[in-house]
Amino acid sequence: MPPVDHECSLQPFLLHLMERMSKLEQENELLKKTLYGRRSERGKMPRVKTGESPTPEEVQATRKERAEAKAQTPTVRVEHKVPDALRKCTACGRTDLAPMGAGKCTFVWEFVPAKFVRLEHVQEVLRCPCGGCVVTAPGAPKVVEKGKYGASFLAHIAVAKCADHLPIYRLEKELARKGAPVARSTMNELLHRTSALLAPVWTRLLDVIRTRDIVLADETRLRILKDASGKPKTGFVWTFGAADERGGFDVAYHFADSRSGATPKALLEGTKGVLLVDGYSGYNDVENVSSRRRAACLAHARRYFFDALKTAAIAQEALDIITELYRVEHDAKAQGLSTDSHLEFRKLRAGPIREKFKDWLDEQQPRHPPKSPLGAAIRYTLAQWQELGVFLEDARVPLDNNASERSLRRIALGRKNYLFVGDVESGKSLAGLYSLVATCESRGINPFDYLADVLTRVQDHPAKAIDELLPAQWAAAR
Repeated sequence: MPPVDHECSLQPFLLHLMERMSKLEQENELLKKTLYGRRSERGKMPRVKTGESPTPEEVQATRKERAEAKAQTPTVRVEHKVPDALRKCTACGRTDLAPMGAGKCTFVWEFVPAKFVRLEHVQEVLRCPCGGCVVTAPGAPKVVEKGKYGASFLAHIAVAKCADHLPIYRLEKELARKGAPVARSTMNELLHRTSALLAPVWTRLLDVIRTRDIVLADETRLRILKDASGKPKTGFVWTFGAADERGGFDVAYHFADSRSGATPKALLEGTKGVLLVDGYSGYNDVENVSSRRRAACLAHARRYFFDALKTAAIAQEALDIITELYRVEHDAKAQGLSTDSHLEFRKLRAGPIREKFKDWLDEQQPRHPPKSPLGAAIRYTLAQWQELGVFLEDARVPLDNNASERSLRRIALGRKNYLFVGDVESGKSLAGLYSLVATCESRGINPFDYLADVLTRVQDHPAKAIDELLPAQWAAAR
């Protein structure tokens, strides 16, 4: 009987145990982080819109902006007269004291609660003594035919829901405190009416974004109370973002009842450029129906290595290399390089760093079990390697998809408060309003001012000139 090589027979079993132990250690660390730790992936990353603490210069600029904004606040003058008992000289006793300059001024900020008013519109009616005609003055402009609520009221509800993440029942309590008791069913109806009125605008916004050269996309879940069969279901909100030629970033959302690739396939069909996304397979079909090249997100790859750090300290080397890539981008933005110079700068400095990263991945891959946290991180990065290098071919392509992830935070905050949408149509209606509110906030536009104005104009605005009502063009015209 030939001798049994126990070492060879145990090796697969030991490898399996190592993978299993490493995976369990990672799951334990992730659970501890979820329960007790901070969610941010802080490290040595330079600030290229990564969410790190602002620099002193940025803090100073923010304070200056706030001071300028406060200077525009309406000022109410309150005069304080010297009491009669003090209107005499303490030295000579005279009482004919003269004013000294304009007085001593101090400012105190007070909050004046918002209030709702009921406007009574009275239309003048004239008639001719001959009895031949009667002339009536034009009535109050109404956003909704025969409706009792004006554009500013509708704008307030939309902003409270989409910008402040308030569920309707909380808004109902707020309005009751302010003397405007409105039933939540009425507000839900008004919210959907508002979205329907603005549908030509948010539909056009999505169309403009989806045809731009560089599009960023992502998705997140949002519960549906009742689907077509009347049962609860998980729906998904898809976000599509793109910068214009001046750098302004626009955001559009689309609601669907599933996470299948049918949504990005339908919306991006026939377009061209670059699609920057994570590794989700739902975006695979986009390349088959469009001329778009797929680019991958470096932040997603970094997250795998960050999660593997607790079970494999060597993952820090990968994080340090990724930090070098972000530092290149940070330096390029600090120098204010043009597009062509920016691309050359990337190739010169980031190119060698990517080669070093590839060598490190190839060296480490055989040393770690494929199903271990670090092995999974290496496998994911190598699978996305070509897509992760698209930023070296076009300076407009960012290193990561963080802008899309930030745009989905409002959806995540909203679902914590209002939990679900009633049905698919309600989800689509809400997504349209989210598109306009998010784009306004991305461009520094007050969404209430925008919605209150556009709601009064959209119904009579020529369809061929609908672009004039998009947030960027609306702000430029003002």
